[in-house]
Amino acid sequence: MSDQAVDEYVKDRVAPVHLPTVAALRELMKQHAPNAREVIAYGSPAWRGKKNLAIISASKTHITLAFDRGAEFTDAHGLLEGVGKKTRHVKIKKPEDIRPDALRDYINQAVALDQQ
Repeated sequence: MSDQAVDEYVKDRVAPVHLPTVAALRELMKQHAPNAREVIAYGSPAWRGKKNLAIISASKTHITLAFDRGAEFTDAHGLLEGVGKKTRHVKIKKPEDIRPDALRDYINQAVALDQQ
């Protein structure tokens, strides 16, 4: 489900070059986490089930898609970055860098962990 606050965030705070990337990520989340609510959390667009599943942040050079429980994921694709106790993220510089197979897997893992 799209949220008006998220739409406003994307319109006002995401550089035009990154709009296709954000749109693709939102669509992947909608398809693979259909029960998650799209919200603003910690000042950025996020998807929440029982708890936060994922959050995106925009910089001038890339979009970061962070998974709240990413440290618990099996990373068969080798894309996850980070060293903290909980979160792992993927940096996406342009739409062509999106790996739908990997992101689908990560989203599905986030949803499964959230249901536990």
